Amino acid sequence: MICVTIQNKNLEEIFNLLDNSNPTIQMAEIRLDSCPLGKEEIQELFSSSDTPLVATCRTPDHGRWEESEEKLQTAIEAGAAFADLEIEAPKEVGKRLRRSCNEYGTTMIRSCHFFDGTPDAETLASTFERCRKFGGEIVKIVVMAASEDDSKRILSLYDQVESRSLVAFAMGEHGKDSRLECLSKGAPFTYAALSVEESAAPGQWPYDVMSKVLYGDRRLLDGSNVVEMPSSKSFAQRAIMAAALADGNQASTTLHGYSPCGDNEAALEVARSLGVEVTLEGSTITLAKKQVLSRWDQEGFHVGESGLLTRLMIPLIAAKQSPGKKTLVTGEGTLPGRPLKGASEIMARFGTVLRSESSNSDGSIKVPLTVQGPLLPGKSDISGKDGSQLISGLLMALPLLNEDSIIHVHDPKSIPYMFITVDVLKKFGIRIGSEMEGDEEFMETQDWGLCSGITFKIKGGQKYSPATFDIEGDWSAAANFLVAGAVFGKVQLSGLDTSSLQADISIMDILMDAGASLSQMDDTSVITAQRSPLRAFETDLNNCPDLFPIVSVLAAFCNGTSRIKGLKRLAGKESDRGKAILGMLLKMGVEAQAQGDELTVEGHTLESRLLNGTLLNGGEYSSSNDHRMAMALTVASLGADGPVVIDDTACVAKSFPAFFETWKAVSSPVVLP
Repeated sequence: MICVTIQNKNLEEIFNLLDNSNPTIQMAEIRLDSCPLGKEEIQELFSSSDTPLVATCRTPDHGRWEESEEKLQTAIEAGAAFADLEIEAPKEVGKRLRRSCNEYGTTMIRSCHFFDGTPDAETLASTFERCRKFGGEIVKIVVMAASEDDSKRILSLYDQVESRSLVAFAMGEHGKDSRLECLSKGAPFTYAALSVEESAAPGQWPYDVMSKVLYGDRRLLDGSNVVEMPSSKSFAQRAIMAAALADGNQASTTLHGYSPCGDNEAALEVARSLGVEVTLEGSTITLAKKQVLSRWDQEGFHVGESGLLTRLMIPLIAAKQSPGKKTLVTGEGTLPGRPLKGASEIMARFGTVLRSESSNSDGSIKVPLTVQGPLLPGKSDISGKDGSQLISGLLMALPLLNEDSIIHVHDPKSIPYMFITVDVLKKFGIRIGSEMEGDEEFMETQDWGLCSGITFKIKGGQKYSPATFDIEGDWSAAANFLVAGAVFGKVQLSGLDTSSLQADISIMDILMDAGASLSQMDDTSVITAQRSPLRAFETDLNNCPDLFPIVSVLAAFCNGTSRIKGLKRLAGKESDRGKAILGMLLKMGVEAQAQGDELTVEGHTLESRLLNGTLLNGGEYSSSNDHRMAMALTVASLGADGPVVIDDTACVAKSFPAFFETWKAVSSPVVLP
């Protein structure tokens, strides 16, 4: 990235530069030692700007650091992304500011400037180690070059130390090219001036010139349009089926913020077959139950391509069908090829028999299948290793039985989705108790990834009541746009709840771990994601496997080795998603390997790829008929060296039919067949 040095500007001038510069400023260094800003103005600037800002105070001429420390401290507390402190600062100042950076989530830069020349390689290496020792998450070393050899010597430092934590280049005419070359070596960012006249050091490039040389005609996302995310199909499908279970004649449920998609429409068709009248006006959907008599004894139900709907329906059918009845469940698209791992064993514990003409190599049944109840209440210990969806179906069905039930889930996966079910059911008058188990670390952190078991206590004899509420925006869909903004510019999204139970809200944590800039103003629901220096990360996606395709694309543009756990959860998705992801990355020229449950990805910044000619490979790609792969490929296309042609884009209709229309609102469209 290019960080623009801003000096000798007042607050109004700085805001104007950040909002209206052409080209758009991606990142800015605010020279607090030269900009005439008071404490309140520093607070306003660093607390209200979406642009990643570096707070910098150079060594004071008088040698007294009190004023510089106060300015840096104010900026850190207000939300500075980075704080640059010279290594010459007193140790106590460094300790205090380092503590503040840790407390407020600011990345500390320790910098050293050699204005009189370029020291030898040994001195440069020891300077790096010294800056790291005294708190430099990023080390900045700048030298004065008197020759090409000086410039080469400072750049050779990248061969000796961790490149993603080093910004090193030379001043002077002989060092001018090093300011750009450092990005090819792995520097997270470099510095440019607003103009030739406003250069902060000899040899500094003007921003517009450096930007043109680096990016050429490649257009970064500018975030000028706020785009609304569709409703969560996880919430919508659960709510639709709960509405179909609402007790009494003329029971009417109203859902606001509904977005149609293939899986949601499949749920509505099932509801209609059960005697529910569906009315859609704009984004408000009304589900009115017109008949008291049950229609659960029909010959069969068609669940479209929805794995969630399949697993919700199996326990519900078993709970509602007449004794001795066998009910057929059919599907379409990729669903008949996807094994329902563990379903037969789990349902057998509750007295229900599932039969299928075809099965997987491990014995797992597939759709079409027959369900023969009854569903019996009781206490059972079941495995959650194959996911949460069937457990969610049991949580919906067991309250309908006359007696109480207890489910203990060991080795739970996709935990948030179980609690989405509990949350939706609560809106329909169903109460379910729960207790989570784990070690001491889990008790302290409440990190769902450390949960070893969950016990659900389900009282029998409950009745569903009609409800009215808003369906949350979909974090699964939003993840694609947030990653696009973090890697390729800036996006603004609306319609999302930052207190959501949705598992895929984890994309926010992943992006922050990777160094992306995320913000949400207090007076608006708009979430902004924009570029900031990205670094490698480690994450476990066992609880949110749908994020895997887009997170793997993110990793390809994060400097260093990223490790993503949860591969084993992907085999039963719309495609063999783990195999599809690895194939996509390798074909695009990304170094990646899968081993056991973990995918490792060797990432490089967009700038490094541009300068080294290692952009992702364009060409013809298969989505594997998987909506999430199609979306991830579309985002990856922004970092490709040519058009990315996707064989099947219609598959996005499963979850987000308007994806490409929304994509066009934030980006040049991907090439469609």
